[in-house]
Amino acid sequence: MSDRLCEVFDLGRIDYAVAEDLQRRLVAERRAGKAPDRLLICEHDAVVTVGAGSELPEVEMAAAEAAGVPAYRVSRGGRATVHCPGQVVAYPILDLREHRTDLHWYLRALEDTVIDALADLGCRGGRAAGYTGVWVAGRKIASIGVAVRGWVTYHGVSVNVQCDPALWRLVHPCGLEPEQIASLADLQAAVPPRRDMTCALIVAFGRRFHLRTQQCLPAELLARTVF
Repeated sequence: MSDRLCEVFDLGRIDYAVAEDLQRRLVAERRAGKAPDRLLICEHDAVVTVGAGSELPEVEMAAAEAAGVPAYRVSRGGRATVHCPGQVVAYPILDLREHRTDLHWYLRALEDTVIDALADLGCRGGRAAGYTGVWVAGRKIASIGVAVRGWVTYHGVSVNVQCDPALWRLVHPCGLEPEQIASLADLQAAVPPRRDMTCALIVAFGRRFHLRTQQCLPAELLARTVF
């Protein structure tokens, strides 16, 4: 096991904009050498996010607004996606200079993390040619969108465990048809509890990035964050 520390914080349900602001602050800390690598685990209320450089068609924006789902343009790459209850969202704050300064490698490593976590839970996940993310039984169950500042990462990956499928019909998630998106609950009889999916992701993340993960209380994060 590596001696390099990664602090892990399970933030529970948190407003999307608050989580993005927190990530920016943690990126600044990591770039300044004031903190180790960190992994944030959370869940969001229903929200549509649109990656930098991508456009959300007006008809999809109107559908989201009519359903009471706010839409944000965010600093990650990628197209529109949906966050919602029933997802496990992971935001790594990693200094890639201490890992590998290669974004393609990083994206594949995040995919491998999810694939490994699913395998630990008895589910077979994989890739689809030409797409970023993780697929199970021909449908996408994990989306990945990242951003970096000075080689420090933020944003990350969301895994659909048990989500409302109506939300996928508000937009074309990641440029796909809604029917191509699924939750684990749609694909298998036994659905892992959020705690099990979270624990599997943390363990797989530590293995994949050769980090010693240490779970910490969210209050400790806020107390030590430099504002």
